[in-house]
Amino acid sequence: MIQHFSFKPLFENTQLPGWAISFFYLRERYVAEYLKDGEIQWIGPIPPNEDDVKKMIHELMLYHVYD
Repeated sequence: MIQHFSFKPLFENTQLPGWAISFFYLRERYVAEYLKDGEIQWIGPIPPNEDDVKKMIHELMLYHVYD
């Protein structure tokens, strides 16, 4: 389960899509960029079970950003 999920716009102009995200997963901190097409670019290590983590991130972004 993802914990302490946070996001902020990549650009000052909030009309441009793209977000910096960070979260904890299995007691490790991960950082990535969530791009406008839903692609996730990891900054640093990639979490184990990457596909499952991506699904959780997409759900969180839908809830917080696109709601």
